[in-house]
Amino acid sequence: MKTHSKRPETYSRNCEVTPECKFPVDMRRIALGIEYSGHLYHGFQAQSHDTKTIQQTLENALSAIANEPIKLVCAGRTDAGVHATNQVIHFDTLAVRPDRAWLRGANTQLSDGVAIRWIKNTTPEFHARFSATSRTYRYIIYNSPTPSALLHHYVTWDRRTLDIDAMKTASESLLGEHDFSAFRAAQCQANNPIRRMERIDIRCQGDFMMIEVRATAFLYHMVRNIVGVLSTIGAGEKPISWSRDVLESRDRQCAGVTAPPDGLYLVAVNYSPKFVLPQRSPGPYFLGNS
Repeated sequence: MKTHSKRPETYSRNCEVTPECKFPVDMRRIALGIEYSGHLYHGFQAQSHDTKTIQQTLENALSAIANEPIKLVCAGRTDAGVHATNQVIHFDTLAVRPDRAWLRGANTQLSDGVAIRWIKNTTPEFHARFSATSRTYRYIIYNSPTPSALLHHYVTWDRRTLDIDAMKTASESLLGEHDFSAFRAAQCQANNPIRRMERIDIRCQGDFMMIEVRATAFLYHMVRNIVGVLSTIGAGEKPISWSRDVLESRDRQCAGVTAPPDGLYLVAVNYSPKFVLPQRSPGPYFLGNS
């Protein structure tokens, strides 16, 4: 009878597939698309045993279905309070289960605020983090004199009248490849502060203002700090040129406030078409399919 008690010594789960890291023929790599409500968890990344995180919640649910320990890799770790409509993760397993067993079984094991939306068997070449070509975040501001009782934790309320045209003009200086040191938190552990900002789009839908940003990758608190700068300019508290001044300073102390996590959503992770991953509306859902 075939046994899996001993795996090749050169293999470690969720490694990049290289000549030094061989992928066993009986191992499967599975990709999943998930969504979650960040305010119910202490961020994505697993921490201490008694801290409720999205990673730990998912690993527990999937391990129960696989009947073996599961370790996840995600496209991008999100902070406490930050939501996701299209986070992508992968895991490796020896377990053989139909897709519906992974999807339905794991979802029944999950607590409120996190759900698996799709699942796909993929190749060892796929890596949720390293195969991603870009990530897209949306930040939702509820721009109204009074707050919303129903969207508490899901939008950031700003009572100031924000000038969208000023914010759009200010955002143009952030496009392209730059040193974003002024927009990252002091706790950021990234070795390189250079990032390529591919897109910044700002638009309004009723009382909602959406700031959408797409980049190859992001630094810790980078999106929230960009929103802090742009909303300050939109409120008329700083000139349009301030966004460029902050960027060129490379000094976090010049950037002002960090926007709250409540309005931030990871809405898309892009990969090569060769992986044929499911595509879903970016959301969040209260904005429709825009």
